[in-house]
Amino acid sequence: MRDPVPHPALRRLQPLVGVWDMYARGTDVGPVRTEFAWLEGGAFLVQRACLGPETVLPEDWRGRAPFPTSCVTGYDDTTDGFTVLYADGRGVARVYRADLVDGVWRQWRAAPGFHQRFAATVDPEGASLTGAWEFDADGTAWRHDFDVTFRRVR
Repeated sequence: MRDPVPHPALRRLQPLVGVWDMYARGTDVGPVRTEFAWLEGGAFLVQRACLGPETVLPEDWRGRAPFPTSCVTGYDDTTDGFTVLYADGRGVARVYRADLVDGVWRQWRAAPGFHQRFAATVDPEGASLTGAWEFDADGTAWRHDFDVTFRRVR
């Protein structure tokens, strides 16, 4: 059986591919080993994040940290957009829209009572991604949730 033929637009996500250490809320959460890899011959991008023995979590994250997490990103050629399916170790499952344009990686969702959005700048050298998550009940008065930094391992 052959892999599907990837849509050329998926190439926009290539800067994410690799292994990263993720830090959240400044540096008091992490490192969380995160890998972005192609699936099905490049038709989908999978992101997996898991805690390691050196991972530090603040007290308010213990027992409710989302890790491990998995995301599968695919492309819809009818809307020129990406869809991300997210699942985590708490049993949370969400659907986000996403894009990576002009060096900015974005994800967002509009769900009743809990809108979220994320934006991170991709370092031109490919060594880091730096951004933040925001949230709001209805998408009108966004509040900062936490900062996120990814540092490339390989």
